[in-house]
Amino acid sequence: MRILLTNDDGINAAGLAALCQELNKIATVSVFAPTYERSATGHGITVSAPLRIKEEEIEGATEAWAIDGYPVDCVKLALQYMMKEEPDLVISGINHGPNLGTDTLYSGTVSAALEGYICGFPSIAVSLMDSKNNLEQACHFVGDFCLWWQKENFKPRCTFNINVPPGEIKGCKYAQLGVRTYHNVFEERVDPRGGRYFWLSGQPQDKGCEGRTDVEIVADGYISITPLSPDLTDYKILAFIKENPPLA
Repeated sequence: MRILLTNDDGINAAGLAALCQELNKIATVSVFAPTYERSATGHGITVSAPLRIKEEEIEGATEAWAIDGYPVDCVKLALQYMMKEEPDLVISGINHGPNLGTDTLYSGTVSAALEGYICGFPSIAVSLMDSKNNLEQACHFVGDFCLWWQKENFKPRCTFNINVPPGEIKGCKYAQLGVRTYHNVFEERVDPRGGRYFWLSGQPQDKGCEGRTDVEIVADGYISITPLSPDLTDYKILAFIKENPPLA
């Protein structure tokens, strides 16, 4: 098995290093990751500046490259130019912090995995609620998940979004995305030259949906697994407007 490993926390992140060592037990691992942290950059790509690369050494990787772009840049450059052999899987993570519910729209971690999907490869995004706990267990779980994927010869192209809870892990469950919005707070400040600037922070406001969602499952101590695709079509609304067209 050949794996392309990336993240949005940067090439020196502990989660990437730990996962690379674990995946090296079952696969050949190529690392293409941002030079520094690129969290919450979504599906951004670099179009107005060059992408500079630097070769690195990471234990367990057959090759490792730091790229001064976004997570999606890393995946695109790896798949479309740098990698000599195509990977079987694209894996993004392990991210320090959750990517649950509507957070997936902002996530560089999830976007990197979805770029693998767009380029024609199955992919996995992995996030850890608490970076100080369960990193080893998360790495083992991803390794086992990859072996399951290989054994089952899983054909449908999709992105699996995996979130690992803090504390005791009770098992894993499969779920749809929940709704996670934020009560955002902007703190206004003034720089030494008198210029105004703002610092954004926010507290998550989790909302339940019909059935059990990834947000609820992780809160209950289970690993959540959600299949994703880049298709944002609202099929219920599409069916309605086909039957009730707003314009004749």
